[in-house]
Amino acid sequence: MSIILNIKIGYFLAWRQIRRANIWTTGLIVFIMVLTFLNLVVVSGILVGLIEGSIAAHHEQFTGDVILSNLDNKQYIEGSPNIISIIKNIPEVAFVTSRFSTGAVLEANYETKKDTDKANTASAQLIGINPSAEDAVTGLASHMLEGQYLVPTDYDKVLVGSFLLAQYLSFDSPDLTSLKDVYVGTKIRIKINGITREVTVKGILKSKVDNISRGLYMVDSQAKDVIGRQDGNVAQIAVKLKPGADPLKVKQTLLLAGVDKSAKVQTYIDAQPKFLKDIIATFAMLGNFLSSIGLVVSSITIFIVIFINALTRRKFIGILKGIGINGQAIEISYIFQSVFYAISGSAIGLVLVYLALVPLFKSHPIDFPFSDGILVAPLSGTLIRMGLLIFATIVAGYIPARMIVRKNTLDSILGRN
Repeated sequence: MSIILNIKIGYFLAWRQIRRANIWTTGLIVFIMVLTFLNLVVVSGILVGLIEGSIAAHHEQFTGDVILSNLDNKQYIEGSPNIISIIKNIPEVAFVTSRFSTGAVLEANYETKKDTDKANTASAQLIGINPSAEDAVTGLASHMLEGQYLVPTDYDKVLVGSFLLAQYLSFDSPDLTSLKDVYVGTKIRIKINGITREVTVKGILKSKVDNISRGLYMVDSQAKDVIGRQDGNVAQIAVKLKPGADPLKVKQTLLLAGVDKSAKVQTYIDAQPKFLKDIIATFAMLGNFLSSIGLVVSSITIFIVIFINALTRRKFIGILKGIGINGQAIEISYIFQSVFYAISGSAIGLVLVYLALVPLFKSHPIDFPFSDGILVAPLSGTLIRMGLLIFATIVAGYIPARMIVRKNTLDSILGRN
């Protein structure tokens, strides 16, 4: 019963002190709590969002929701037409695109090249697509930097990824080859298995997905001739599902149909490059470390504020003890004050994160060279960080209050050390 009474008295004393406190002092403490909360959530959220943006782009612009590719010991998906027919009959499927693919060597400026000049060449992946189907699944047409998108009747015309052209590369690496002086309308040569084909650059693609920016796209009906394959077997099949459909369920349906005997079946999560998953884990750990520093700084700040507050009110605390107020009730009052500061700051932080920052980063992502950075702030993780902040603040408020309250009552009243 005495514990309940101490809590009630502590609450009364805390509320009375908060109401009588200087509004600017209270505002400053709450502001510190807001900044600490944002540091806990936003720093790690941006670091993780940096890679999440890259993963989202890979999902939306290349793999679709489910992607099928050739087995490791095969050059293409055997029985592709039958597999595509199976996929199209699955109710959850909205769009399907198939891709022919092979390595190629590109050459430019060959007409003006002298015998002593080094050939202007670059290696690329030639990708044959149905233009409308590919755009329906991956939105490829929206990544046109210059020129025009392909149409089914295009003959000897290609789209070139910007990373294959020297004028669009902001860095120089011996591992990357690029073509010089190639623009929309320029003729280039494609060399595949000893066969050379002259084509015209119809457009230039730019994306933060390397598969696109280092790819050479051609209409599939012509790509089959260039590659020398007329059986309809393709290297990749990307599937876009209807809104709300579960990629894992569609994958299981394909596995039950025996598709995995001819193709590697993956959801977009399965197809994520391993190095991206490793970077996410590393950045999350780094973000938590940096956030922890902010949490320690905040705790020290609350400790100092409560200590100074209790020290300046030492005589008042002594009088309260002298008239019979339990010391535990006084300590609880400072815990309530700490909780008030932490909850007030966290509540304001929650509003800022979910009503301002997350929508802002979603509509205006940070333009990193390899991704559009977003703010990743799952509610469960945010609430855990909020709990940590409240707990740390309670401890930081209780310790100095206990130090002052435990002093001799008469010494506190008379101001003696």
